[in-house]
Amino acid sequence: MEENFTTKDNLIKHYGFTEADFEQIKALDISLDKIEGELLLFQSGIPKITLERPATINDGIVKLSNEEFQNFADFFDVRKEILKLKKFVPASGAATRMFKFLIEFLIDFNHENESINAYINRKKDKNLPIFLAGIEKFPFYDEIKAKVKELHEDYYSLESHEKSYRFIKTMLSSEHFDFANKPKGVLDFHKYETEITSPIEEHLNECAFYASSNSVSHLHITVSDHHEDLFKTIIERVKQKVEEKSKIKLHVSYSYQDKRTDTIAVTPGNEPFRNEDGRLIFRPGGHGSLINNLNNLDADVIFIKNIDNVIQNHIQEITLYKKGLAGVLIDLQEHIFKILESIENNEITEGNIPVIIDFMQQKLNIDVLDDFYKYTIENKLEFIKNKLNRPIRVCGMVKNEGEPGGGPFWVRSYKGNVTLQIVESSQVDAQNSEQLEILAKATHFNPVDLVCATKNYRGEKFDLTQFIDPSKGFIVHKNNKGKDLKGYELPGLWNGAMAKWITVFIEVPLATFNPVKTVNDLLKPAHQPQNGN
Repeated sequence: MEENFTTKDNLIKHYGFTEADFEQIKALDISLDKIEGELLLFQSGIPKITLERPATINDGIVKLSNEEFQNFADFFDVRKEILKLKKFVPASGAATRMFKFLIEFLIDFNHENESINAYINRKKDKNLPIFLAGIEKFPFYDEIKAKVKELHEDYYSLESHEKSYRFIKTMLSSEHFDFANKPKGVLDFHKYETEITSPIEEHLNECAFYASSNSVSHLHITVSDHHEDLFKTIIERVKQKVEEKSKIKLHVSYSYQDKRTDTIAVTPGNEPFRNEDGRLIFRPGGHGSLINNLNNLDADVIFIKNIDNVIQNHIQEITLYKKGLAGVLIDLQEHIFKILESIENNEITEGNIPVIIDFMQQKLNIDVLDDFYKYTIENKLEFIKNKLNRPIRVCGMVKNEGEPGGGPFWVRSYKGNVTLQIVESSQVDAQNSEQLEILAKATHFNPVDLVCATKNYRGEKFDLTQFIDPSKGFIVHKNNKGKDLKGYELPGLWNGAMAKWITVFIEVPLATFNPVKTVNDLLKPAHQPQNGN
């Protein structure tokens, strides 16, 4: 007779878990079933995605004229006063990658025996010369230079390369500015005539422009618990000024990435990874964890944008396209709600169905298999309701200019359904030449410019966790104190976490995409003063 093992028994038998492990897991409030599922994923591997073709203009991506964008923006302005709007900004990550080449410089530079130019030549470093050439243009230059002069009485007698070295060291030192360990959202990004602003301030300004109704705007930020005070200090300092200038009342709320979404780490051989004290190692589940934060928000329309994608110039242009995307969302939602209400009221006849199916295919990119037409009318209506009664996202897409990251593709599921998805290159089988060829033909890039509707036609909030594709997570290779490990990251927030949403892609101009991935990006025109600013 086959034994009926519990999850706990399996973890003990197959992975050597101890009572101390279970006490640790209980304290973390992580379920044993979740841990077992992750351990099985490491063993089986995560299936690669199957690309059907790239989404292109008129095949998954809609191209609107400026006049059409303006019409949708005007439509949004008319509708928004009866809606609660919210802007959602993931901002918990530290700025470590932004300063990566400077951190490497401080580690590897032989300060006593070589010049900075010798280091640049030795390392073939292309980033450091750009940083040094533009150093006076960074918004934080004056403040750091003043600190360096305070620390070094001999400052004016130092050679130029020595001043540069001490500037970088002071900027990254934990005793002074510690930029690489602070969140991007609180760093100085933009220098105006009378002030220097951080990304979170720019997001507050944007809220007033496009994410407000009835003179009220709601901004929700996901932060690390140990960084929350940094954000609050800035917002308390500038909030009143933004409100007085915009005549918009700003409400700011915060949440943390739920620790219960942390995932277990394993060795390269898929055994639970333990630290020197023998304790299990758990890692943050990645930005896909934030679907829980999004799920807790109560709003009719939610704008999503990354913390580092802000702009110093052309805010009016950005506003037009953000409002335009929101107008498209509301227009589609009204059509969807009308269909769902008609189904509920038994008002749909067989003759209405071809028009509905055409709308689903042409406007919502919903795949309808040929077998559909053999269904009874009851099954047809059930199919339509299932496909339409879902959260909706309208995503801006920019032309691919060689930026790394995800893009829009038609993806085929193992059941044969084809859906529009945002795909990361790591989800594609690097050994499959046909898949790589499709990946290389991508014409557009995902700038994380989303407008979402998360309520159904009855005004009830969807449970967003029901629309995740759990097979779209990521196995990542990391290091812990010199030892290799494998980690599991949850399906990305705009990848697998939204895989089962109604999805519409709209082309937006490259001007709407101004991320700061490295500190040198702050030297680009979008982040530099113009016209006397």
